[in-house]
Amino acid sequence: MSNYAYLRVSTDSQDVANQKHGIYDYANRVGLSSLVFVEDVVTGQKKWHERKLGQLLAGTEDGDTLVFAEVSRIARSTLQVLEVLELCMEKGVNVHIAKQNMQLDGSMQARITATVLGLAAEIEREFISMRTREALAARKRDGVILGRPKGPANTLKLDSRREQIEKYLGMGLGIRATAKLIDAAPSTLSDYARRRGIRLKQ
Repeated sequence: MSNYAYLRVSTDSQDVANQKHGIYDYANRVGLSSLVFVEDVVTGQKKWHERKLGQLLAGTEDGDTLVFAEVSRIARSTLQVLEVLELCMEKGVNVHIAKQNMQLDGSMQARITATVLGLAAEIEREFISMRTREALAARKRDGVILGRPKGPANTLKLDSRREQIEKYLGMGLGIRATAKLIDAAPSTLSDYARRRGIRLKQ
């Protein structure tokens, strides 16, 4: 029998550390040892069977244990959460959810609990999404322009170096030499000169 801990993480190392800490703390309390961590760096929009979780479940056997940091790390919809838990129950895999301090098996009570947990996570995401939409709508009503401004920018990155650029060009230096002196890419300097009407010596 093997004990696995599944981490669905972003690229944020702090996120990984937080999940591991929660799982280790839970494992110590319930007596789980020799955890094998499986990290899956993907977006939650990807379905569970397309992630490492699908591969992990395919290799589990009766009596194995699978630990999640929290229910939202299993999947992002009630249906997917239930699909994962149903497969675990069919295979005889014990599921632990650290944050909720839950242990799920194949009983009816476990199925009901899993449904409630999955639904709660989905509702929470909907509320977050709704608050975000409402906040953006309020800003729009207040006249705030959302997104990047249309048209060319009034201020360019190399504006603060324009005096130096014109000085070096006046000395007869070319694009590459001038770009090196101002610590910019030749293509960036060329584009800047074009937009500001500065003639460059090739």
